[in-house]
Amino acid sequence: MPLEPAFVTDFFYGEGGLLLDEILLVDKETGTVRARMPTHDDLPITREQKVHPVRHPRHVSGGLMVHMTGVMGFVHAYYVLGLRHAEGWVGYGGKIHSARFKAIARSGEPMELECTPKQVRRLGAGIFARYTFHFYQGGVEVYEGDQTAMWLRPEAIEEGATILGVDVSAPQTK
Repeated sequence: MPLEPAFVTDFFYGEGGLLLDEILLVDKETGTVRARMPTHDDLPITREQKVHPVRHPRHVSGGLMVHMTGVMGFVHAYYVLGLRHAEGWVGYGGKIHSARFKAIARSGEPMELECTPKQVRRLGAGIFARYTFHFYQGGVEVYEGDQTAMWLRPEAIEEGATILGVDVSAPQTK
């Protein structure tokens, strides 16, 4: 399905940070979401590469792939968990348990990005999720990841509140 205007508006980066052009799957039973990411030479970081046809061909940067795990976490939070940035929900990456760059993702052919929750749990005012990520280009897996993120509504958290030992309270204004 094409990106819904409400989804694009709710996303916590501008269009240059979203980098998706289509949602391919939302499976509310398993929590799996899949989306398409066009690739081209003008992607962030990619456009700054010093290219050599053999030693350093133009490709989707590994740093950008890690960014896209956050984008896919947002897709999951929006479509599966029903969380809305406009309602105060904010997502934060917590830990990269593993990140494997399995093949080079070249500019030109779109990538399919898949995110599946391994575990989702509510802790107080927050939601913790551990995700697996699989990114493909032309049927070849180019990235595999395992990460933890937390979703919070900072204004709903009392001063001094902690989750797993982390102070998650919003700054108090008087």
